Amino acid sequence: MLLAACGSTGGGIFSGGDVSRNTPYGVNPREEGVDGLIVGHRLMESGEYELALKAYLRAAATHGLTADVLSALGSANLHLGRLHQAESLLRQATDEDPVSVPALNNLGVVLMERGNYGEARVFFQRAFAADSGQTDAIRENLKHAIAKTEDKVYDEPEETPRFTLVRRGASTYELLSEL
Repeated sequence: MLLAACGSTGGGIFSGGDVSRNTPYGVNPREEGVDGLIVGHRLMESGEYELALKAYLRAAATHGLTADVLSALGSANLHLGRLHQAESLLRQATDEDPVSVPALNNLGVVLMERGNYGEARVFFQRAFAADSGQTDAIRENLKHAIAKTEDKVYDEPEETPRFTLVRRGASTYELLSEL
């Protein structure tokens, strides 16, 4: 009975007739929304990575999976600690656009985090070349990757000093080394 009574009034909270009542404050439903990439970038700057990921997914629905969208999705996943997902998305972004500096750099960061220093170095070098060496962060990332790849894998064993115990008298002993 109650449902029939609500439906018979021709208005109410479930009808679409009262647009202003169903629309959030400050939103004009007749205008176009802000681009999801822009919203996502702003959310990333403010440290809201989960919300940025959602905004980037909305941008993917609008723009498709372009290199910029893939790079943005990978960056958000990187900040959320989802390294495997970030690596997959950033590899797709670099396949789409082989000179995308953010995608190359972020893929290098993911690879460094996963311990693949040699491959990370290659991506940092590509990002550095595409950026013409203008970004300090990429330069520092490249230096760090080079240092990691040039570390000695095996340390050479140090010579152990040889000692000799020599008797000097009835109850006196002297310790001699060959150094």
